[in-house]
Amino acid sequence: MKFSEQWLRTWVNPEVSREELVARLSMVGLEVDAVEAVAGSFSGVVVGEVVSTEPHPDADKLRVCQVSNGRETFQVVCGAPNVRSGLKVPFAQVGAVLPGDFKIKKAKLRGVESHGMLCSEAELKISDDHGGLMELADNAPAGQDLRAYLGLDDVSIEIGLTPNRGDCLSIAGLAREVGAIYGASVCEPAIGQNPVATDDLRPVEVSAPHACPRYLGRVLRDVDVSRLTPLWMVERLRRSGIRSIDAVVDITNYVMLELGQPLHAFDLKQIEGGIRVRMATEGEPLVLLDGQKVSLRPDTLVIADHRRPLAIAGIMGGEDSGIAADTKDLFLECAFFDPIALAGKARSYGLHTDASHRYERGVDPELARRAMERATELLLDVVGGAAGPVVEVASEAHLPKPAPITLRGERIDQMLGLEMDRAQVESMLASLGFGVSECAEDSWQVDVPSHRFDVTLEVDLIEELGRLYGYDKLPTRYPQARLAPESSQEAQADLAALRQVLVDRGYQEAITYSFIDPKLFELFTPGVAPLELANPISADMSAMRASLWPGLVKALQYNLNRQQARVRLFEAGLRFVGQLGELRQENMLAGVVCGSRHPEGWANEQVEVDFFDVKADVEALLGAAGAGRDFRFVRDEQAVLHPGQTARIERNGRLVGYLGALHPKVARALGIEQRVYLFEVSLAEIREGRLPKFQELSRFPEVRRDLAIVVARDIAADEILSCIRDCAGETLRELRLFDVYQGKGIDPLSKSMAVGLTWQHSARTLNDDEVAAAMERIITTLEERFNATLRK
Repeated sequence: MKFSEQWLRTWVNPEVSREELVARLSMVGLEVDAVEAVAGSFSGVVVGEVVSTEPHPDADKLRVCQVSNGRETFQVVCGAPNVRSGLKVPFAQVGAVLPGDFKIKKAKLRGVESHGMLCSEAELKISDDHGGLMELADNAPAGQDLRAYLGLDDVSIEIGLTPNRGDCLSIAGLAREVGAIYGASVCEPAIGQNPVATDDLRPVEVSAPHACPRYLGRVLRDVDVSRLTPLWMVERLRRSGIRSIDAVVDITNYVMLELGQPLHAFDLKQIEGGIRVRMATEGEPLVLLDGQKVSLRPDTLVIADHRRPLAIAGIMGGEDSGIAADTKDLFLECAFFDPIALAGKARSYGLHTDASHRYERGVDPELARRAMERATELLLDVVGGAAGPVVEVASEAHLPKPAPITLRGERIDQMLGLEMDRAQVESMLASLGFGVSECAEDSWQVDVPSHRFDVTLEVDLIEELGRLYGYDKLPTRYPQARLAPESSQEAQADLAALRQVLVDRGYQEAITYSFIDPKLFELFTPGVAPLELANPISADMSAMRASLWPGLVKALQYNLNRQQARVRLFEAGLRFVGQLGELRQENMLAGVVCGSRHPEGWANEQVEVDFFDVKADVEALLGAAGAGRDFRFVRDEQAVLHPGQTARIERNGRLVGYLGALHPKVARALGIEQRVYLFEVSLAEIREGRLPKFQELSRFPEVRRDLAIVVARDIAADEILSCIRDCAGETLRELRLFDVYQGKGIDPLSKSMAVGLTWQHSARTLNDDEVAAAMERIITTLEERFNATLRK
């Protein structure tokens, strides 16, 4: 909800500063998201009147104007297409300062002197409209300061309302809150019953009273839609984020913002017969005001005549029955629609309107008659005409009737932690529109007003008292409990420690949604049916993720599109495997990497990250709990990963995760040109480690031997190293693969591997015979198992 501070203060004007008002609104639950000035900073701009214009002698697109400020006349050169004699416009006189610290000086334009400047809305930072001069009302007083005339020392305040506070989607609702907060009186506009000047009416039938318990309609004859909307109304709409369209539409929007009740006006000549409020039939066509063609569904409530639908109820009107330049007669409608009947309907048609936003959250069912009279009054004042009688159809059985609530003083004290004065309780609730009467000692019966759909329980009333009293003023009490210390799991790595491992290696943590686009789900998990949400936020967030990769890759895309070439992200979270009834929620730790190996710097070589860089990061994770040797990387295939650059991560034969490069076809589908590497491992597996044990350092010398062998190139290095460890004996302290070579001197189908072996005994010095026997054992086993040969 966006509104003008000046407009709000015409309803309720507590003696507090703007900063205090904004802070207090946030503290009572109406969080202020933004406060923006309604115009740029400028001075020296007055209301000017264009007395006369004539062509510029040396420029076809320029006009030489005589402009009056009410006292003097000045010559001004102007190129705006809408400049004309008699026009009232913003006039920046010599010495004026426009937004951006632009100072107006006397100048010559193509040889003709110009003493000032006529301004557009964009030049004054009032709006983005730079198509011509800003046109003021004909009765604007020439010479008056423009800021004072338009009331531009104002701000637009935007508040982010929670869905339960639909009652605050209006100036009336906000004024009620501000009045209650500060104990200030609220000055509502006087709304009386308009005189009926014609007997014209349209009959109304409501065949779906469960969805539309109340509907009002009125005919207005002989209106003049060519009349301009008053400037004060245009400004209030603009400052509330609504663009002026025409007088009729502006007035219905204005009443919606003022009172919170959406209204709609039809061109009367387009209505055949009477009005029928009914459910649509399957496939019924309707062209909406925005030009969109929709095929209606049977669960959609429509406003129709005796031949066709005219509008989707509570959402948007139809193009054919909308207000046109030749409209002479109107049918003004106002209704209460059940929030449940309209919930999600706008989104299902790809729409979201100010009306649907309010109806889905709940509009006061008793407000329609008042809003109808207010809109009629404004229409008669602005576009003229004659009003007919109001036709109302209401189903009392389907209108909401809030039940009284018993409020106990003891419960207030218990929940808020203080003894609240009983007179203060009654005053606070009454200021919000609640009816309060004592029903027993220290308790009240509270009647809920029709505009508060969200108050149904005693705790809701206590929340209202807490809001108005001030959450910041409630006493602070620390909970007291006897806590038994938990035993420390020394053999288990803490998640914070795993996060720190990745942060130390240059990663940043990301948090992505657990629900993703079904198309993205299919791309990363082909052939698997996703678990779909019954009521998703949007169509592209309707599938529960079976892997953390889709969210991380979307985050990677976001960064790449913003020129972040080096990206390293990780996430810890749940993945969802299977369907309801057999659903498994598994805690995973995943990462995505692309770009250079090292950050840009004079000492760092700019080399692209590769598979083994990411494998080293994963190995650091696996070893964080002290059980790194339990894990193995096994060559594998995954549909989403690159063939030949995919490894399955196992722990004692159990699958714990995957590592690899993103498959090129997946990268192309996502529009990613860089090489991307991914990993995902089970948190439960990598957190389980081993308790460290002390082992005395040996005082005896080490013995080092190097071994170079030639084996088939498709044999994994891990298999070779495992074989060597098995044969080397218990005194082997270190085994290191320090060279892999393929090329000249080696068979193309083979590779050379060089390893370094280090032995050390804890109690004595090893002799050459023992080491030689171990080497002989290793070589013989390698020859037998892998057909390995010593490299010469």
